[in-house]
Amino acid sequence: MAEWTERDIPDQSGRVAVITGANSGLGLVMATELARHGARVVLAVRRVEAGEEAADGIRRAVTGAQVEVRRLDLASLASVRDFAKEATADLPVIDLLVNNAGVLHMGDRQTTEDGFEAIFGVAVLGHFALTGLLLDQLRTADAPRVLNLSSVFHNKAHLDVNDLMSDNDFGPRRAYGRSKLANTALALELDRRLREEGSPVASVLAHPGICRTNFSPRAFETAGVVARNLDAMVQSTFPSVERGARSLLYAATAPEAKGGRYYGPSGFRELRGPVAEARVNPQAADPAFRKELWSAAERLTGVSYL
Repeated sequence: MAEWTERDIPDQSGRVAVITGANSGLGLVMATELARHGARVVLAVRRVEAGEEAADGIRRAVTGAQVEVRRLDLASLASVRDFAKEATADLPVIDLLVNNAGVLHMGDRQTTEDGFEAIFGVAVLGHFALTGLLLDQLRTADAPRVLNLSSVFHNKAHLDVNDLMSDNDFGPRRAYGRSKLANTALALELDRRLREEGSPVASVLAHPGICRTNFSPRAFETAGVVARNLDAMVQSTFPSVERGARSLLYAATAPEAKGGRYYGPSGFRELRGPVAEARVNPQAADPAFRKELWSAAERLTGVSYL
């Protein structure tokens, strides 16, 4: 069978897609391709100026692109609520929500405006709250989807529900892996709950394998010269960001992509290659763990939606 590529994306005309962190990297590639195939794309970004630059780039690349920029800071639950309130007023239908944004820093432990460990607070709790607050608009769409991004780094992670903020043993890479494990578990639990209520919304998962993005260079901005140069050298051997985005675009648009499934590259250790179903960390697949994590996310965010 021929390899699935962005050329296989179905017509997206009339569909509305909201993508967090869409001003660069994987989010920008997804926004560009969805706009190229007819979608109206909302770039939900922390820095509006960077979002407008990205939107201008999309308009130059795609004739007639329907793209707009809205501010969303996932490190602030107040910002998440403001974004959702505005969207409720003028986006009555959302067909696709892509929870793409994340943060990785190689320094000391940092916290969000709400006191959450920053990596977990942005990637997990910010997106959990956003999804819950936009769920009514998703429910009204035709074949709606929520796409959460995971990572190969979730495979070896382990998460203690009693220490979600990594107070006891913080390390940037450990915290990142744990955040992606949590994203995976919550996305699977979301789909289970959606199926239980008979909802039309599908919760899908994907990861890009390894690819060249600005995510790692940003993380190493405060590191030493040797560390930055080593990271740049390693990054140069990775597939392009466009290649990495294929599994994400497949999960977001392919008719054969199903809720409760996880997609990624099918090559060596899922680092690169054609899109296929990916392996789920056993902890993320554990129903009891997923329910416990879900309850914790509801308590921490104050958002309860199913």
